[in-house]
Amino acid sequence: MAVADGGVDPLAPAQVSRVCAVLALGGVPQSELQDGVQQIRLRLLERRAKGEDPPRDVGAWAAVVASNLAADWHRNRGRLERTAARLAALKVWNPESQGGQEARLLALTVAEGLDALPGVQRQVLVLRFYADLTVPQIARELGVPEGTVKSRLHTAARAMRERLRTDEVV
Repeated sequence: MAVADGGVDPLAPAQVSRVCAVLALGGVPQSELQDGVQQIRLRLLERRAKGEDPPRDVGAWAAVVASNLAADWHRNRGRLERTAARLAALKVWNPESQGGQEARLLALTVAEGLDALPGVQRQVLVLRFYADLTVPQIARELGVPEGTVKSRLHTAARAMRERLRTDEVV
């Protein structure tokens, strides 16, 4: 099957149907099935570009990858739900409640502290504490070693602590 750039689609139509079935059985919504298929195509094309041999059984390999994508979708959905719950709790926050002024000052100082951090430090801090990603997940997302993520987190957390102490918030 030809694709837009003149190449050959790495997935046969039967394999695409199988991938969609695995994703759907894994609980991925119908609206996101084609995204999953595209991710699998991309992984196959990346393997080809790296000069790696194609999987012996592309259909079986694609089904396993689809199953993993479905599990990732559920994990990400849970993370999004937790983040939404946190944001909803912030919207309900009453500044007139006990400690409201202190909480407002802390939130403002944290926001200013984040703005003052270098981009790479702010990025790992936000991914770790706001997006609730683990160090290995951050390393994978950013394409850097885990040690680099840990170092950036440590440096960023230290800078934030110093900022909060200097501003006498904590």
